[in-house]
Amino acid sequence: MPARLDFQNLDLMDALDLAILIEAEALARYKLFAEQLGYTGPGDASSVFRDMAKHEQKHADELYERRKELFGDKPMKVSRSDIFDVEAPDAGSPRWNMSPRAALEVALSSEKKAFRFYDEALQSVDDPSVRKLFEELRDEETEHVRIVTRAIAALPPGSDQDLEDLDA
Repeated sequence: MPARLDFQNLDLMDALDLAILIEAEALARYKLFAEQLGYTGPGDASSVFRDMAKHEQKHADELYERRKELFGDKPMKVSRSDIFDVEAPDAGSPRWNMSPRAALEVALSSEKKAFRFYDEALQSVDDPSVRKLFEELRDEETEHVRIVTRAIAALPPGSDQDLEDLDA
């Protein structure tokens, strides 16, 4: 969790802005991974990352709309440096030959990381509206963990096999 943030002094706008930045960071990382790996066919690792990017985009859009309704165009007081790597998958996670299961494991780790962020932040949040938002976001991350866990369980046999080295 970022050391710079003082969760006791967050207001609802700051909390929404943090959540938007967290989703945007995860979205950018998933898109980067999909691009880096390249599409090799339906259900490949790149497809997993593209699907996760869609989930993050939807969540960010919902949070942004909520923020806009409540606070209009007021400028953010928080920045990306306040949330570095909260939910985003670790930058070194993708491998050119990673299996769909490995990609889903990266996504699962990211969703668990986001859950921990909100859960730990709640220990320091006093503002009732911020608490409610962070509880809601933590619960959504719990659902994301369930979705990814179900996707892993539904994978067909062989989905844990990395792509073969074409030079071998």
